[in-house]
This record gives sequence, C-alpha cells and structure tokens, in this order.
Amino acid sequence: MLSDIEIAQKNKLEPIVDVAKKIGIDEDSIDLYGRYKAKLTFSSLRSLLEKAKNPKNRGKLILTTAVTPTPAGEGKSTVSIGLGDGLNRIGKKAVIALREPSLGPCFGVKGGACGGGFAQIVPMEDINLHFTGDIHAISAANNLIAALIDNHIHQTNALRIDPRTITWKRVVDLNDRALRNVTIGLGGRTDGIPREDHFCISVASELMAIVCLSTSISDLKKRIDEIIIGESYDKRPVKFGELKCTGAIAALLKDAIRPNLVQTLEKNPVFVHGGPFANIAQGTNSINATLCALAAGDYVVTEAGFAADLGAEKFMDIKCRTAGIAPDAVVIVATIRALKMHGGMAKADLSAPSVAALQAGFENLAVHIENIAKFGVPSVVAINRFVTDTNEEINLLKELCAKKGVSAVLCEGWEKGGEGMEELAKVVSETADSGKANFRYLYESSAPLADKIRTVARQIYRAKDVDFSPAVQKKLRAFEEMGYKDLPVCIAKTQNSLSHDPKLMGAPKDYIFPVRDVQLYAGAGFVVALAGEIMTMPGLPRLPAALKIDVDDDGKITGLF
Repeated sequence: MLSDIEIAQKNKLEPIVDVAKKIGIDEDSIDLYGRYKAKLTFSSLRSLLEKAKNPKNRGKLILTTAVTPTPAGEGKSTVSIGLGDGLNRIGKKAVIALREPSLGPCFGVKGGACGGGFAQIVPMEDINLHFTGDIHAISAANNLIAALIDNHIHQTNALRIDPRTITWKRVVDLNDRALRNVTIGLGGRTDGIPREDHFCISVASELMAIVCLSTSISDLKKRIDEIIIGESYDKRPVKFGELKCTGAIAALLKDAIRPNLVQTLEKNPVFVHGGPFANIAQGTNSINATLCALAAGDYVVTEAGFAADLGAEKFMDIKCRTAGIAPDAVVIVATIRALKMHGGMAKADLSAPSVAALQAGFENLAVHIENIAKFGVPSVVAINRFVTDTNEEINLLKELCAKKGVSAVLCEGWEKGGEGMEELAKVVSETADSGKANFRYLYESSAPLADKIRTVARQIYRAKDVDFSPAVQKKLRAFEEMGYKDLPVCIAKTQNSLSHDPKLMGAPKDYIFPVRDVQLYAGAGFVVALAGEIMTMPGLPRLPAALKIDVDDDGKITGLF
C-alpha cells in the first residue's frame, strides 16, 4: 500500500495557470512560485473581493468540522478535499479553501497536513515545508516587533514602557518547549534590558490572526497599529503604532496577505492561506482566501481546526462576524474508530467490532451536532470509512444520526478520491441549496466579556460554570474599560476533550471550566481566554514525526505523512 507522500509524488500535476483558468483567473492575475504554486496578484485579489461584496455573487459556503480528535484519527482535511473533488465530479463548480500547515505538527505529532490517500492537495511536500513563505514572513514580522520594542526601551524609552508589562511574545514555527519561558538581555549594558520573555509557535501569533482577518494592506496596517504591547509606568496601555514602525512590519507581510493557489490530485483549484491552530488561536483560514473562493466558485468547501467546540465555534463567532459571511451547510466528520475510543475502547482494540462502544461514544458526536444547530445551520455527518468498519457499525451510526435529525453518509475519499465522495457531495449540495440555514451567533457583541466566555463554556463545552480567578476578572474589567467590550472571545483549550481536561473523553458535562488567564488581541479583534493547562508553544512527543523524514540527493522527500 502506498503512503500518502508516495501517492502524491506519483501524481502528474497540471500547470497552475491551467488550474486557475478553471475558475476564471488568467495568467496575468497570478504570480507564479514555480509551475504548480501561485499567489493572486493584488489587482486580482481586489477584483475578487469587490465581486464578493455582493452576497448574490457568492457561492454556497460549506464548513467542514469534526468530532473531538482522538489518536484513532478523523480525517477532516481528507474529507474536505474529497468533498471538493466530489462536488466537481457531479458537475458543481467547487473551490476548496484550507489553512496552511505549520512546521510544528509536520515534525512533531502527525506529519503532513494536506489530506490523505487519494484526497490530497499537491505539491504536498512544498505545502507542508515552507510553501510560499507566508508563515516565515509572519515569524520575521512578529520578531521584528519584539526587537523594536526592546530597542525602544534600550535607547530612550520615550514612551516610558514598563518592561515588566510587555505582553508581546517572540515566535518560532516549531514545537520547542525549552523556549516557553526565557530570560533575555543578559550580558552587559549594550545587550539590552534583562527581563523574562516567552515564545509561542508562529501560528498562534496575533500577527497570524491579523493576516487571516485583514483584507488589504491598509486594513493590515490599522490592525498592527492597534496591537497592545504593554503598559507605561503610569499604567497607560501602549499600542505598537506609537513606535511609528508599522510600515516596516507591513512591508514584511505584503505578500503574506495574498492567497495561495494550488490543486487537488484531481486538478481542482484550492486556496491555501493562513494557518492558525484552533486550540490556541481562531483556527480558520484567511478571510481573503474564503471570499476569493466564494467569488470564484458556486460551492466553497472550507474547514476550521479540530472539532465543532473549537474551530467551528470560532469560525462562526469570530470569522463570520468579522467577514460578514455565513455557512449554508456544515459537514461533521466522524470515524467509527474515534467514536469507539470516545466510548471507552482502547486504541489497540479499535479494529474489533463493538456496537456497545460505538453507541457510548456517539454521545460525543451528538454534542457536536447540537452545537452546530445552535448556530442555525443544517449539518450532515460524513462517516470517514476505515477498512475495519463493519456494516453493523455503519448502519448503527446512520440510525443514531437519523434520530438526531441529520443524515450520515459513508465516505471513501481516502481510497477512491472524488469518486468515493459523490454521495456526500449530492447530499451536502442539496442541503446548502435548501435555504434551511438561518445563521445566528452564539452571543451578542454587546454582552460583557465574562458572559461571552461563560456562554461558550456552558452552551458548547457543556460546563456547569466558569471559574474566573480574581486576576482574570480584573483584566476583563480593564479590557472593557479600555473600550474592548464588544470584541468576540477566542478560547484556548485542549483539542482532545470537549472540556479543558484532555483526559475527559466522550461527552463530559456539569464540570467547572477554569480560565487561568486572558489576553487582549486588539489588533486581531478578539480576547483570548486560556483554560486549563493549554500551552501556546507545544512540545515535541517522545517519537516525533521528524524521525521518519528524509531527503535524497535529487531532493526527493520521504516519510512526510
């Protein structure tokens, strides 16, 4: 059996100029990064955004989410890509819009992030490793901000910034736990002011969120200006714009805000742009990429990171609110293996049939079905098939979904590509065309910040209540007094449970949800609430994926997923 990278390397790619023509984008409207990757030019970006301003010019928006992740695997990206191919196979003009992979997972837990089997985007090695340099540009721009802050303090500190209050962190796009807490400025007087500092992974940077939520260079600059970097000695919030260096940051990001265009194995167009994690950031691809896809296609398949409690909620309450868009249908990806694991079955035993474990684990999927319904959007369950699934288990899962009022469709995109996704494509397109979506946010912008966090915890995570420490309550009050009450909230928590505790599988409820810190992302336009033991700089596992990756003298990469 071929690995994912072997399947991708055997595929004959179509020149990206020909892929672009399928959605009305000519060669003069893209900047080539080799033969098979491209970025939209600024003129084509503006043209597509202008077209998308009118909702009548937009295609139907389909969001893909999933059950709570398990080591058994779910395959959300595989289903998203396969669904896009399936829609095109049944005669629909479909465009896919996905996030860019981070190097952290590529070398850490799971390897590549371009789908799997015969439902992949290519060139997968390029997309996974460096791509067009967007994340590197964000890392450099983020760290330039950090250097400019420290240099200002070292040189004159005209803004009287208190070094103890600096909230801006340095970043690197790798899992490196040793950098979580560091001390900088050691040495002599010429080496800066000694202070404690921190790193987070690049995709969790506020700049990544800003790039994903900005629609132009002007918008980008305004958001960068608004970044809160710390406080002055008289406790006045200091914005980065006061350093008068915003133009330099924007110059590093001028190409990073332009969406990238690649293709599926079946030569269908895919915008891949922006890469925030949904457990520690907003977890959605860029507004620019989504709007361009909506202007170019009749159906757009996009995804949000992890499950409906994380990525999908943030897609609805942050991205849709910012971009003025709404999904017409949602696909919830589930595997029988994952549900059996949520039902208490050990990973080593998942190949054995167990309707009892499946029935118990269905409670996790049921919560996600209910979560999506709270936004007023119809959903369809995609059963991502594994070879060990039995007909009895498949039929039971379909019956359980039917009792919850949703259709469940068996998907074989991994094995058959778009052909194995045609049934899902038909059901999803009919659902999107039905007009049943009556989109609504989970909370109103005018609600207090604490109430917004509490609403998400109770309604989506099924917590009994939220435990705000006195320090967190004080910070939330301060944010509101500064004029940020109307911002949405972005909750950072484990992806491995509906709760804050990764050990709580299935569908935990009636627990206390602890919020240990809150951070103001004024430039991005949301407030981050950190719950439980979540880290913004992941660590490598005992056996990282890097152990399997290699390259030969011809530059051919192996072992990448």
